[in-house]
Amino acid sequence: MSEHSTKLDSKTLWGGKESPFQTSYGKLMMWFFLVSDALTFSGLLIAYGFTRHDAQDAWPIGEETFNSMPFLGHGYPLLYVALMTFILIVSSVTMVLAVESGHRMNQKGVVKWLIATIIGGGFFVGSQAWEWSHFIHGSEFGKIELPDGSQAIVKGHFGELENFTVIEAGMHHKKGAVIKEELLHEFQHAAANGKIKDGTIRLHDGSLAKINKEEDHEMKLIIKRDGSKNKVGDTPILGKAAEKIYYDAVYAGEKNRVIYGANLEQNEYGPQQYGQFFFFITGFHGFHVFSGVIINIIILLGVISGTYQKRGHYEMVEKTGLYWHFVDLVWVFVFTFFYLV
Repeated sequence: MSEHSTKLDSKTLWGGKESPFQTSYGKLMMWFFLVSDALTFSGLLIAYGFTRHDAQDAWPIGEETFNSMPFLGHGYPLLYVALMTFILIVSSVTMVLAVESGHRMNQKGVVKWLIATIIGGGFFVGSQAWEWSHFIHGSEFGKIELPDGSQAIVKGHFGELENFTVIEAGMHHKKGAVIKEELLHEFQHAAANGKIKDGTIRLHDGSLAKINKEEDHEMKLIIKRDGSKNKVGDTPILGKAAEKIYYDAVYAGEKNRVIYGANLEQNEYGPQQYGQFFFFITGFHGFHVFSGVIINIIILLGVISGTYQKRGHYEMVEKTGLYWHFVDLVWVFVFTFFYLV
């Protein structure tokens, strides 16, 4: 074994300034940053896991919460999230190709694959913004509070709102006017604020209108918070019984009997902590992706201007690639925790 050992003289041993494993200072510092960032994400996901364990039965199911596609509506469980994930993984492949082109000093190749990576990252960030918007605004039914104090999320096919017929004039709408625009927004806003009662809705201008709506189908109430009668884990309430309980709550004329969407204070989908963790963890990751896109754009400008070609290496692209691969890897864990498990 001794013949394979390298003997270092005193100057080399104690002089410093030697690169461990022949790794550059820049790449070494990037690895230090990534390790520290990995610990941050690990702490967040562990905290999420403990919180979920304490409210296992009430915790939302991913395929029930995220089942929408842009322009297609509901009924596509996790399909859009899967598409986002696929695009982000593909962008990691294009980053590998950009780094490989840099090793060959192929400037055009680096430009081509960096642009592809930026497009993939931009698509992911835009998709996450759409997903947040959908999550914040909520489903068509919302979550209701039952008479015994329990809360239930509502599943099924929401009957289309045909129109509102004004029966009492307000500031903008005359008696007899038929309203056909922004119906769902008006309906949800009024329901959340206790302005729907006995089949009529108080509109934002003060007018009173009759609700003309198609029937709902396959309605199901799933208990998410215990009450004096209904408990988390009970058999879901179905059919006509579910419809009666739901519309008794919507038409009660009481504020906050119906909750739509999620924010840091209330959450349609389950426990309040779920929304808080979702916003913080996915937002923290989204910030990383957005930062990566900006960094890639800056590096791309340097590649186009020939900066790295003149230096004789594309190490900066490689360091950026390390960060981008880390962001992709973290999303695999976030995706698993929030959407699959």
